[in-house]
Amino acid sequence: MSQKFLYAFFIIIVTSLNVSAQKKPLKVGIIGLTHTHVHGILGRENLGDIQIVGIVEPNRGLAQRYSKEHKFPMSIVFNTIEEMIDKTHPEAVTAFGTIYQHLEVVEACAPKGIHVMVEKPLAVSLEHAKKMEMLAKKHNIHLLTNYETTWYPSNYKAYDLLKKDKVGDLRKVIIRDGHKGPKKIGVNSEFLEWLTDPVQNGGGAIIDFGCYGANLMTWIMEGKKPNSVTAITQQLQPENNPNVDDESTIILTYDNANALIQGSWNWPIGRKDMEIYGLNGAIYADNKNNLRVRIADGYDGYKEESYQIKELEAPRNDPFSFLAAVVRNEITLKPYELSSLENNMIVMEILDAALKSAKTKRTIEINK
Repeated sequence: MSQKFLYAFFIIIVTSLNVSAQKKPLKVGIIGLTHTHVHGILGRENLGDIQIVGIVEPNRGLAQRYSKEHKFPMSIVFNTIEEMIDKTHPEAVTAFGTIYQHLEVVEACAPKGIHVMVEKPLAVSLEHAKKMEMLAKKHNIHLLTNYETTWYPSNYKAYDLLKKDKVGDLRKVIIRDGHKGPKKIGVNSEFLEWLTDPVQNGGGAIIDFGCYGANLMTWIMEGKKPNSVTAITQQLQPENNPNVDDESTIILTYDNANALIQGSWNWPIGRKDMEIYGLNGAIYADNKNNLRVRIADGYDGYKEESYQIKELEAPRNDPFSFLAAVVRNEITLKPYELSSLENNMIVMEILDAALKSAKTKRTIEINK
């Protein structure tokens, strides 16, 4: 066997080993099971991109229930974050507890270099968010925020059409999110307990669904902060949500545009949709896969195009595939994209101003 052949064989083996190493699943820990979005990671198909190595949940009854449902062993369930990290050494964690606990998760994980993905919104308050941001930057970890609408291909199509001047210069965006309310849609008791708690969730519908619009609008505006925030909240279901608002309207103003964000627990039909208005027409992202464009024709006439948008390509079609790709440096986050820390710090600034506006009944100016 020639030396040249042996060298070539050696290169093939080394390359194969490197590829194999790169394809090792990301070791992920789950912190908390009380947020029912956790079913998204527990029940997902095994794509080989992540491996759940540990779960933190002190509520043993809840953990056992989900263990039976999703077939994970109780041996990987721990009572504390520290114990889970010490025993399983995750590379990243996903937070599915209360929004108030997000800071605690980052405080425990960032100093150990463990990356974090939290469910929306980033934090329970702007004060918590600033502490989380400081820790993430100090310890050089990724701190991502997961929104359902981040994985909607219709939103990306709408963004692309707007940036390509399909409807002219942007003037107005209307974003509507929500459902009938947590109790009415039947969320489990563990989730309902904190979702309707002003401390653990930071508020009601204004936090739970107002954050979607703030996130999308910050992305559309490429990180530009609004000039002002005006908000009103109401409690239309006191029997179901006695301690928090269940109806919210947030108005954002920019130099040449404005946004109306309607986050509500009073919609008769659940929705997550967006309307973008330019000088020459409008874009309607009606749901995850359907989009319409209307180009103005005369006073009230229009020509309409309809689109059926296919799913996003992997790994941008799934939050946990996306997390693995970001941690593995297969994806570089763009400035102010939907999951980014930069975007979600502005979201928290908007939500903080919205809460102050609703409480004081006045418009809040944003410092640039």
